[in-house]
This record gives sequence, structure tokens and C-alpha cells, in this order.
Amino acid sequence: MVNHIAITKARINLGSIVKRAHLNGEYFILEKYGIPIAGIMNGNEMEDYLGINKKRVKQKYKKLSSRDKAY
Repeated sequence: MVNHIAITKARINLGSIVKRAHLNGEYFILEKYGIPIAGIMNGNEMEDYLGINKKRVKQKYKKLSSRDKAY
């Protein structure tokens, strides 16, 4: 399911949005003034979407993932 949500509302509900994306496989399009600016989806699906087998993307993703795990 794809949900369109204003970025200000997403900011307030970020925890539940991430949980829904992770557990239910929902997609979220974040909009500012009705214009899509970002998306949230399940991390495993994101890996597939990015074609994680590509060396450059894989290295960048690992770098970001390891940084996030430090928090």
C-alpha cells in the first residue's frame, strides 16, 4: 500500500511510519506542498531496489548502515 503524507505530519509520526513500513511492508511518499520529495520503505526492499550487488552502491549503503548502527 502506498501512502501519501505531508512531511510535517510524517515528522510527528515518524516512529509509527517506520514501524508500518518495516512490519507491514507499507510505502510512504513524503510530500511538501503536495510535491513528492522523499519516500520510506522497508530496508530489505530498499537493498533490492538499489541493486545492492553493484559495488559502489553496496559500499555507500554499508557505510551509512554502519554509521546508523552506532546510534
